[in-house]
Amino acid sequence: MFGRVPKKSDNNKYYEVLGVPKSAGQDELKKAYKKAAIKNHPDKGGDPEKFKELAHAYEVLSDPEKREIYDQYGEDALKEGMGGGGPSHSPFDIFESFFSGGGFGGGGSSRGRRQKRGEDVVHPLKVSLEELYNGATKKLSLSRNAICGKCKGKGSKSGASPKCYGCQGTGLKVTTRQIGMGMIQQMQHVCPECRGSGEVISDRDRCPQCKGNKVTQEKKVLEVHIEKGMRDGQKITFEGQADEAPDTVTGDIVFVLQLKKHPKFKRIMDDDLQVEHNLSLTEALCGFQFALTHLDGRQLLMKSNPGEVIKPGQYKAINDEESEVFSPEQCRKMETILPMRPSKRLTDMELDDCEETTLHDVSVEEVNRRKERQQHSHRHREAYDEDEDDEESGPRVQCAQQ
Repeated sequence: MFGRVPKKSDNNKYYEVLGVPKSAGQDELKKAYKKAAIKNHPDKGGDPEKFKELAHAYEVLSDPEKREIYDQYGEDALKEGMGGGGPSHSPFDIFESFFSGGGFGGGGSSRGRRQKRGEDVVHPLKVSLEELYNGATKKLSLSRNAICGKCKGKGSKSGASPKCYGCQGTGLKVTTRQIGMGMIQQMQHVCPECRGSGEVISDRDRCPQCKGNKVTQEKKVLEVHIEKGMRDGQKITFEGQADEAPDTVTGDIVFVLQLKKHPKFKRIMDDDLQVEHNLSLTEALCGFQFALTHLDGRQLLMKSNPGEVIKPGQYKAINDEESEVFSPEQCRKMETILPMRPSKRLTDMELDDCEETTLHDVSVEEVNRRKERQQHSHRHREAYDEDEDDEESGPRVQCAQQ
């Protein structure tokens, strides 16, 4: 008995779904499917029905035999069994097989075995100027989720992961409601039965250690090494140390250095340190000296050259160049008519503990330019950080500095 020739039906729909012409080659089909599938993936808030249509259209048109039947007889011929019948793979299997490079014949990777990347955990770490100057090591304790060692992340004693019948393993449910004449609202939400996991483990089969959660709480201590010369806002990354989850590439823990305000020094552009010091009129006109404790504990002897006049708001830097000065005789005459120096004179013992330095004039314009560059660099870093996607949700790992 001869089979009847199927009636011709619509043979344009699948091309329209993918947005390609009927002459499209395999590369054009792949490109169109990839773009549309990513946009409409339910995990990204896309339309589940559209996602299914895209998968079915791509499965048919990427198969030479099915495509030939579809082009000749249309969609009804495939539904009637020609060319292998209707869709044999879930839309998620097709999506994952496409991106993993697997073929449909092998079944592809299942939705439950998808390898996605976990979120990075960003944690601010306050540091002092001394720690950035000298380097330091901080120990921080943290608590994170770790794959259950007893069930190896399966959540069950048997090792099985039964598919949730409420959502058919997708982890999502779609509900519709009528909101007006001929108007229907479609809403997508997490499946309440499996809480979005796509799996349901019976109470009898739950792992006794993780209670079916697949992960347990783990505490560990991280040593954060702060290298000499690091800057405010610099990041220190511990790869693969964030929360673990089954079928997920573990994210990173990122510590962002936050400089605490220093009571004396201020760091400015080009790794310069700025400090303010008040002088009396006598010291400004007739000379000064005082000891300055550096960030590494050294005592620096700060003094003016004989006869040098210090102006209000003047900047000085430690280097080896000379300055214009009064003569020693002029200084002695001015000291006789000016108030006595209020600053305490350093003893010989105190002077022995100090390192000799030489102060040189620095232009106010140059200092202001450095400050502007520093402020611009800080604003640019803040704007860049706002554009990054790994730092939006705030830290889930709880850290405590020891």
